[in-house]
Amino acid sequence: MQRLARLGRLLLLSVKRGCYTVSPSPHPNITMSDIAFLSGLQLAAGLQRGDFSATELLDHYLGRIARYNPVLNAVIELDAERARDRAGAADDALARGELWGPLHGVPMTIKESFDVAGLHTTRGNPSFKDHVAQTDALSVTRLKNAGVTIIGKTNVPLDLADFQSYNDLYGTTNNPWDLAATPGGSSGGSAVAMAAGLSGVENGSDIGGSIRNPAHFCGVFGHKPTWGLLPPRGHAAPGVLAQSDLAVIGPLARSAADLETLLLAQAGPDEILAAGYSLNLPQPTFKTLGDLRIAAMINSEFAPVSQACESRVERVLEIIRSAGGQINYDARPDYDLHGAHEVYETLLWSVMASRSSQEAYQELAAEVSRLAPDDQTPRARNLRARGASFRDYSAANEARTHMRWAWHRFFAEYDVLVTPLMATPAFPHDHRPFGQRTIAVDGFERPYFEQLFWAGLAITSYLPATVIPTGAVGEGLPIGVQLIGPEFGDLGILKIAQLLEAEGLCFTPPPGYAD
Repeated sequence: MQRLARLGRLLLLSVKRGCYTVSPSPHPNITMSDIAFLSGLQLAAGLQRGDFSATELLDHYLGRIARYNPVLNAVIELDAERARDRAGAADDALARGELWGPLHGVPMTIKESFDVAGLHTTRGNPSFKDHVAQTDALSVTRLKNAGVTIIGKTNVPLDLADFQSYNDLYGTTNNPWDLAATPGGSSGGSAVAMAAGLSGVENGSDIGGSIRNPAHFCGVFGHKPTWGLLPPRGHAAPGVLAQSDLAVIGPLARSAADLETLLLAQAGPDEILAAGYSLNLPQPTFKTLGDLRIAAMINSEFAPVSQACESRVERVLEIIRSAGGQINYDARPDYDLHGAHEVYETLLWSVMASRSSQEAYQELAAEVSRLAPDDQTPRARNLRARGASFRDYSAANEARTHMRWAWHRFFAEYDVLVTPLMATPAFPHDHRPFGQRTIAVDGFERPYFEQLFWAGLAITSYLPATVIPTGAVGEGLPIGVQLIGPEFGDLGILKIAQLLEAEGLCFTPPPGYAD
């Protein structure tokens, strides 16, 4: 650890409106925890300068996992021995002048649902408790090619289907800002690993906000890519190879630049599509916040958000407005966003139900058959969506395709849509049956899954969306804001996230996790 300790004599940790930055300069007050909270790219730069070795950095993160994970329960499987072998190889490669990629030697945890050869992939489901992956997911292979060292896996909810992260195999993951609160789901363990400084970078997945709501709840960056941009092979239940509608994989990190690096490391066609397709993402057409044309949607009667969350959207808009950007609060694509949520629910719940066992699906079909024709309660609509026929699904897909073209026209006029992502900051753990759960929004109890509206705006139409942190408010819990862009406009909204990060909308560590 000697070279790691020398980092205090080599790096200056400065704070710009709460943001961590580093530059070569002596600074006697830097601590080991400062290193843990640096971005992946900052860690990679330190490794390449020789400020510390990959082995020393790995041991530092493993030590933090040993210290903080027992109360957080974010990392549920470690691969320390192979990680040390990989870190040693990374050091040897650097000594030869060989660079594996932009994240050479950076330690990385990854969501439990990604296949990593030799580690369990259960999706939190006891039915798969003994399943050990034989090969790496394609995304894991590509991340390793970018230089990362996989050190372990992070927790998820049962079948990746909750705003919370708990299951009978691995237990409950706690939010580092408040152990009594959820970290979000389904990439809850991933967001905690970032917020608490247990890993350098992370990767999650999203079909109902599962990257973005943990980023929002834990105060980190998260990006849901354009559907299909990152091939998901190896992120599925055992034996499943087909890509699911709506679902994507994507990065979580402590900086927007890390998100872009992780995205590009994984993006591009798989081996079959590569025969005819190549990656050519459009570059942003703007340079500054003052160049932006912004559409804003700060709240909705259909899915109301708290005043705290609404005010954070306004804060983002004010930063852009002050820089000279144009804000339009009324601009919307030319269809009914609220009515379109039913399209999303039909697609989402039918996809989720397709993951269930034959026995569970037969029970669902029986429940649907017992519904009265005029029953339009939320439970009845949910059951019908989960048991949707192919005709029902096709009708929803046709409606979704019209929506995609409406968004295409909309984004010819606007660079981004700025919205909330969830109705509130992180809420207390609630493990009651879904039908008994509600969310308190400024004193009013709202349906638990109503919050899917904000995540679904991007998911239904395959749009990319980034959540940026805006800091902690109220009771000390962080709040994120969502940036939605056009299909394959990922680099554009990630550029906006970087511009806003430079203005102070950045990662700050939760209190209590210093070494």
